[in-house]
Amino acid sequence: MTVEFGRGALEEYLIFLKIERGLSKNSIESYQRDLMQYLFYLKEQNITTWDQVDRYMILNFLEHQKNGHKADNSLIRMISSLRRFHQFMKQEAISAEDPMLYIDTPKKAQTLPKVVSLKQIDVLLSIPDVSNKIGIRDRAILEVMYATGIRISELVNLKLDELHLSMNLIQTTGKGDKERILPIGEQGVKWLEYYLEYSRPKLEMHASQESAYVFLNLRGTQLSRQGVWKKIKKMVQQAGITQNVTPHTLRHSFATHLLENGADLRVVQELLGHSDISTTQIYTHITKHRLKEVYDTYHPRA
Repeated sequence: MTVEFGRGALEEYLIFLKIERGLSKNSIESYQRDLMQYLFYLKEQNITTWDQVDRYMILNFLEHQKNGHKADNSLIRMISSLRRFHQFMKQEAISAEDPMLYIDTPKKAQTLPKVVSLKQIDVLLSIPDVSNKIGIRDRAILEVMYATGIRISELVNLKLDELHLSMNLIQTTGKGDKERILPIGEQGVKWLEYYLEYSRPKLEMHASQESAYVFLNLRGTQLSRQGVWKKIKKMVQQAGITQNVTPHTLRHSFATHLLENGADLRVVQELLGHSDISTTQIYTHITKHRLKEVYDTYHPRA
């Protein structure tokens, strides 16, 4: 196969991921971001053919990434992206060799996810000014994220026909295009209905056409992941929470608080949409850590 060096090979690979592997849009974009950084580095090194790319060139690239303060887990993901990309290149005869063959993947660091306390959740939920349309929307966003544990990508892609509020349920499509049905509590339903009735119609007035998405921005179009991230960061500061809180922190907190209150690990796995229970088991470490904190604080002989 004759394929243009660089962008041409990347485009072929992205088509393969979409058509042959059936990966979700978010997964494909993740691979694309990693590989664009790689191709940019090769261009900086004046590399013009795949024959010039060897093990040492890739090791230099990874060292360059590490020196750029890339987190260990991000580096592991980068290595995985490069490994699969070069396997594809060899299989399709775009390149003669696979330079990733002798590069090891470091073990993933088992870092405990950050969570916020129930008290901090209550403070955070009280921050949006619900006397205006944006405040109502932001309160609904926080309520939905904490009530269901959905990912930020699932939140912004949530559509009106996926809400089944009369049954206290919503449906969402997660990683690998896997659909799941999630229960949502009374408070989540209450604020969603309030947003849909009083806030969303005012936001949609600014758009040129109707939107299928639940959460809209000031232009009446789909709210972006970056928009939600910035909003949550601002509200966290207003709440006086000093720790770093991201949209994913709310997901971690959702899972941890369920387990702390006696939920079964398999149920939490299903709610989070984890294909492997080992991914969910990290939350049992958090609850054990929390139990030790409580013991050390309150036991007279701790």
